[in-house]
Amino acid sequence: MQISSSSSSSSSFLKSEPQFRYDVFINFWGADIGRKLVSHLHSVLLQAQVKTLIKEENLQEGMELEEHMRAIAATKIAIIVFSKSYTESTCCLFQLEKIIECFETFGQIILPIFYEVDPLNLSYQVDFGFGNACEELIDHKSYPLMFRWRRALNTAAGISGLDVRDFRHDAELVEKVVFRVFELLDYKDFSITQFPVGLEWHVEKVIGCIENHSTKVCMIGIWGMGGSGKTTLAKAIYNRIYPPFIGKSFMENIREVWDPAGHVDLQTMQLKVEVGSVGMGKTMLENGLSRKRVLIVLDDVNKFDQLEKLSWNRDWFGQGTVIIITTRDVHLLNRLKVDYVYKMDVMNENESLELFSWHAFRKAKPREDFNELARNMVAYCRGLPLALEVLGSFLCDKTMEEWESVLPKAKVIPIHQIQEKLRKSYDGLSNMEKDIFLDVCCFFVGKDRGYVTDILNGCELHADIGITVLIERGLIKVERNNKLEMHPLFRDMGREIIRQSWPNEPGKRSRLWFQDDVQHVLKKMTGTEATQGLSLKLHSTSTDCFKARAFKKMKRLRLLQLDHVKLTGDYGF
Repeated sequence: MQISSSSSSSSSFLKSEPQFRYDVFINFWGADIGRKLVSHLHSVLLQAQVKTLIKEENLQEGMELEEHMRAIAATKIAIIVFSKSYTESTCCLFQLEKIIECFETFGQIILPIFYEVDPLNLSYQVDFGFGNACEELIDHKSYPLMFRWRRALNTAAGISGLDVRDFRHDAELVEKVVFRVFELLDYKDFSITQFPVGLEWHVEKVIGCIENHSTKVCMIGIWGMGGSGKTTLAKAIYNRIYPPFIGKSFMENIREVWDPAGHVDLQTMQLKVEVGSVGMGKTMLENGLSRKRVLIVLDDVNKFDQLEKLSWNRDWFGQGTVIIITTRDVHLLNRLKVDYVYKMDVMNENESLELFSWHAFRKAKPREDFNELARNMVAYCRGLPLALEVLGSFLCDKTMEEWESVLPKAKVIPIHQIQEKLRKSYDGLSNMEKDIFLDVCCFFVGKDRGYVTDILNGCELHADIGITVLIERGLIKVERNNKLEMHPLFRDMGREIIRQSWPNEPGKRSRLWFQDDVQHVLKKMTGTEATQGLSLKLHSTSTDCFKARAFKKMKRLRLLQLDHVKLTGDYGF
């Protein structure tokens, strides 16, 4: 936009920017150009949801010239297609004059396209003459009109534009024009993250995979545990690649809105029109997306029917379409047969320390006097970006004493913001899968998978499939030695779910593993029928002794781990 700092500027510079009703106005002349380049460009812009005016279609028939001018003034970008016959049209020249006026008064953006026309020749009107209609109009009006048109042509020809001779075919030119329109409209990117530590490496890797599948409909799955940065990565990729796509849709937090909003509401969000039923929405999606090159991101998918209702059929899309799905459940991606699954692993130690430091200290490294404390906090987070960000932000500007008090407390009562995010993975499990998950949290981390499976199968929990589901959803993992492992924050989350069921009465909880709680329940004999599992491991030199009667009310007890625990009394109760 042109701005003059001189107080003697003409009054037009003092006018406020107009209220734009349209994004793009296309100024052109010639039936051949209209049928080929312009109709294609117009169609693509509309499909990309760019509000586009074109004189034959959008400007109402019989519109007065003054109304044409007002429509042009209410448009952000003017695309001028200069062809050999361009100067034969009085309408085009009047529109051009108005476009240049808007360019000079409030900075309307102009994008010239030189279609088999040399910009230099146009600038000096070499090989260009005004048509018969123009000459008659000039004869009846005045020669100053011709000079105004020549000046407008000269000004427009001097603006950097696109020359059809630089492209292999019209389709390539159209793609470039659409890309430039998106740039000029300054469509806002998604806000990603304040400190994108290590993000670019992931972005490049996924984009490389997309480029390897550019000749087909490419489906990419991003899989990882809650809080690992899947959505952040998807947004960063979207920001990098979205401009050239005809249509685009980023549907965030599908897990959260699916049940409350319903299938129809989500289809309405994607189509941006009213949908009467799921079947109607599916048909409209298929017809609306048919053979088009689009970019779709489905974020936080947790059920296969979400994919089925929204975008699962590759046949709906055109070549070069990209569909990105983020999920905590790799089984969904395998079932969909995506082209590539990108696993979001936790951050390494150096990246973790840097991300934590940016949030806690607003710089890449911790303060020297807080270095050890910072490293302890980072070790607790075990590379989970969500935890590093939340904990770092919480500790920012806190005293050393406050830092020292946070970690012991967090290990007993986890930080709410972190647990709230992680719990979504747990809430999506069946009741049997929840039982297996909680059993592993409390009793089986570090144990052999086969050993755990045998024990839980003995409890009628169908652990063979249950443990597989937990692995697919990133809640547990199996190390090379076949041991079950779990991120400490997931373990703490599971234990906190149990603790919160009865915060002040441990005897009423389903599982007991914390030594103080177990000893309290056994000494006070406050165990109840709710208790399903109990673990107590004492030192070999411990002198503590408990009565066997303390287990009398635990009628549903199915898991019992006792190490160096002395019991007295009758076991036959």
